[in-house]
Amino acid sequence: MRILLIEDDKAIGGAVRDHSVADSHAVDWAETLASAHDHAKTTTYGLVLLDLYLPDGDGIAYLRRMRKQGDKTPVIILTARDQISDRIGGLNAGADDYLVKPFNLGELSARIHAVGRRYGNSPDPTLIFGTLDISPAERRIERNGKAIELTAREWSVLDSLLNRTGSIVSKAQIEDTLYAFGAEIESNAVEVYVSRLRKKLGAEHIVTIRGVGYRFATT
Repeated sequence: MRILLIEDDKAIGGAVRDHSVADSHAVDWAETLASAHDHAKTTTYGLVLLDLYLPDGDGIAYLRRMRKQGDKTPVIILTARDQISDRIGGLNAGADDYLVKPFNLGELSARIHAVGRRYGNSPDPTLIFGTLDISPAERRIERNGKAIELTAREWSVLDSLLNRTGSIVSKAQIEDTLYAFGAEIESNAVEVYVSRLRKKLGAEHIVTIRGVGYRFATT
């Protein structure tokens, strides 16, 4: 998933970014609302992690503006505001979840996956495709009952395909989940990771649509 992290605290932002990247997400980190706005103009995100106290404004106002403009990108608020009234206000403004600082990074991962399932095409925690049992939230795969290990970037590619199961996903869309801004994109990276996934999951599950992209086959 491509995530926009809006957080001005360097310690928290760095920890969330590093943990999310290790969890196979691509993260663009904005420390101001102005920077977040610039990112959002050029990139489509699967999720926004939003702090409320920011140097150039209030996160709630930013969220309300998103929703007023018809932006339905899922938003999880990360804030020190812990009053019930604050949580109600955040959810009423259009947030999908609300996590109070300090929080456990493992819990953040679980909430990110939960929101992803809610908005993706794969609402069930465990997906079954022939001999494959896949649990995206638990980062667990079994093939014929045997556990399969994937790297973080292999999970990124697989998530891109699973979130659009049955539909064609372009190479550019997959690259968008692999690399955050400023990262160097290797020309054949997608082909390399798709090849690795085919070896681990079975070549029949990932179909190449020449000149267009890839599709995860359910049968």
